[in-house]
Amino acid sequence: MQLTEKKLLNHALLISISTPQFKGDEAKESLAELSRLVTTLGFKVVGTQSQRQNSTQKVNVLGEGKLVEIARLTGNKGEVIDNNDGKYTIDEDAFDDIPSTDLPEGCADVVVFDCDLTPSQLRNVENQLGVEVFDRTGIIIEIFSRHARTKTAKLQVEIARLNYVAPRLRETSCGDRERQMGKGAGETTLELNRRKVRDQLADLRRELISVQDEMKGRRTQRSDLFCVAFVGYTNAGKSSMMRAITGSNVDGENKLFATLDTTVRALYPETQPRVLVSDTVGFIKKLPHDLVASFHSTLAEAQDASLLLYVVDASDASFRSQLDVVNEVLSEVGVEDSKKLLVLNKSDRLTDTQKESLMEEFPDAMLTSALNPDDVKKLHKYIVAATQEGMIEEEIIVPYTANGIIGEIRSTMSVAKEEYEYEHVKLTVRSNAIDLEKLKKKMSEM
Repeated sequence: MQLTEKKLLNHALLISISTPQFKGDEAKESLAELSRLVTTLGFKVVGTQSQRQNSTQKVNVLGEGKLVEIARLTGNKGEVIDNNDGKYTIDEDAFDDIPSTDLPEGCADVVVFDCDLTPSQLRNVENQLGVEVFDRTGIIIEIFSRHARTKTAKLQVEIARLNYVAPRLRETSCGDRERQMGKGAGETTLELNRRKVRDQLADLRRELISVQDEMKGRRTQRSDLFCVAFVGYTNAGKSSMMRAITGSNVDGENKLFATLDTTVRALYPETQPRVLVSDTVGFIKKLPHDLVASFHSTLAEAQDASLLLYVVDASDASFRSQLDVVNEVLSEVGVEDSKKLLVLNKSDRLTDTQKESLMEEFPDAMLTSALNPDDVKKLHKYIVAATQEGMIEEEIIVPYTANGIIGEIRSTMSVAKEEYEYEHVKLTVRSNAIDLEKLKKKMSEM
């Protein structure tokens, strides 16, 4: 299911289902996040509703009274019939509307649930209300579809989208039992559509494997360099910090999932040896499983990184739970043992008291703002210091006849001292053991 550009001005009503496992502040924070997701798509959020349920597995998801109430807000366009003349007794223990202004009848033409719905539930609620209904996964996949730029990201998102759409074909086409004539005779429209999706998925996966092999080759070529990866929750400010620390024009906007494609740039001002910095896709709570699987190759930059910078929006009260999500996803894709630094970003939005409190709670973290040049320099200095850890200092004698060797040393190692003598140059360098061994082998073969 994809939204058309026509839907950009739709008015959305957001629905939260509170269960014994998902309630209170967690539910409210999630609904607020859903509001930002929907706004990212260009929808206007007109209000929110919530209901307590034992689970989200009911056929129509909501109770009868709440369904009637939402039908009124969406213009009574569907099959819902109020057989009680609106005289429902709403038990305050069963219903708990998140505060919202009094909403007029027919104010919404799209309903979005802050949970995943089965294909049957989506169809049933759409029939009852007579308007488009989306669940959280559908909204996230649509955002990914719109924001993907590189070939890799587009392939990954389309695979996730088709995996999401495939079971819904069963519901939208189940009433069509007409047999097709000619090629494929004897198959229903549903069977043809399902086969078409399977074929598309197979083609996309083959193409993705080919692209991933190319990406792996590029990562191998730069495997000798020190690599830093920004990881974190969506809209934590990773791209802004990436832009500041590399002096590059990396796209970054104050919206969810503005960055989906991994970008790699050199640390600026440049160092010797060069340090590469990558910006990775942001995470979010309840990220669809297919998207986590699809973005394994994108997150491979984090797997190969020598240093992970965990960027959080320190001005967001929920950043601790967001950090848990980041740790969970990185663990799922096999990123656990790298050196890490917690970067408490957007400190310009904090009071001095809040800053002091955070540093007491996270003494090993770095408090920064991508808008503060001094903070950017501080982070740059930390990264450079991290590259020096584990390096070996050694004296190298390079004959003047060894063409190109000095240039190679300058590009891959840190030169601490140079002494020009009659037949050679004596260099004191700092480098990792692997690069030193390669250099010695090359010089011995000259």
